[in-house]
Amino acid sequence: MAESGTVISDGMAEVLRRLHLDAPGDPAAAWARVLGAEGVALTLLVGAERTPEPLWCHPELSARFDELQFTLGEGPAPDAIRTGSPVLEPDLDRVRPERWPALLSAAAELGVHGVCCFPLGIGAIRVGVLTVLCDGDRRMGEQQYADAGALAAALTGAFLGGDLRRGGDGSPLGIPEPPSVLHRPAVHQATGMISVQLDVSMQEALLCLRAHAYGSERPLGEVAEDVVARRLRFRNDPTDDFTDDFDDDGSGPNSPDGGKG
Repeated sequence: MAESGTVISDGMAEVLRRLHLDAPGDPAAAWARVLGAEGVALTLLVGAERTPEPLWCHPELSARFDELQFTLGEGPAPDAIRTGSPVLEPDLDRVRPERWPALLSAAAELGVHGVCCFPLGIGAIRVGVLTVLCDGDRRMGEQQYADAGALAAALTGAFLGGDLRRGGDGSPLGIPEPPSVLHRPAVHQATGMISVQLDVSMQEALLCLRAHAYGSERPLGEVAEDVVARRLRFRNDPTDDFTDDFDDDGSGPNSPDGGKG
C-alpha cells in the first residue's frame, strides 16, 4: 500500500518482490516498464562530500539527464535531495524559467519533457534519489506516483538498513552496497586540484568546475578529465577580486614546464 492510499500495481508488487532475490543485472529497465516511464535513474550519495553517483540508469537518455543535472548542480533531483521531499514536474514547459534557468533549455534539447524525483532517505538522512522521466504525453497518473513512491521507500529501506539486505529466509537482497568505486573519480580529483589552485573550499571549487563546464557547453566529467591531465588550469587573476582564468592547453604535457605547473 502506498502512502497516498493507492494500492501498488501488480507489476510493482513483482518488482518489489524481486528486490528480495539475488537477481543480477540492472533492474532499471523493468522499473521504467512498470512505471510506463521514458526512463528511470537511481543515484546514490557517497563519500564525505555526499556526491551523487549513478548506480542504475535506463535508457541512455536517463543517464544523459542525470549527468546534465550533476554538471549544472540544479534540477529536480538536487532539489529532492536538498528538501527531502518529492519534486514532481511532469511538464517542464510549465516550470518557471527562474527556477532552473540553465537546466530547462538543455532538458528540452535532450527531449526530456517531464521529470519526477523521489528522494531516498528518512528525516535528515539522505542516501540518494530516484528519477523518473515522464512519457511524451507529459502526464503521470496516480498509479504511477504510488508505484514510484513505493519503489523509493523500498530502496530507502534497503540502503539504510543493513539487515534489510537479506530476506526473511536469509537470502541476499538484489540490492548492492553503495558503490565503493566512484563512477566520477575525475570530478573528485579535479575538485581537489582546483581547490588548491584557487585556494578555495572544495564546495567553491566544484562550483567553479561546474561554471566552466556550463560555459563551455561540455559535460562536467570531460572538463574534470582535462583538469586532471593538466590540459586545463584554474588561476586567480590578482587584478580582479573574483576572476578565474581558464588556461586551456597552457599547462599540459606539451607546455614549456612539461605540465608540472
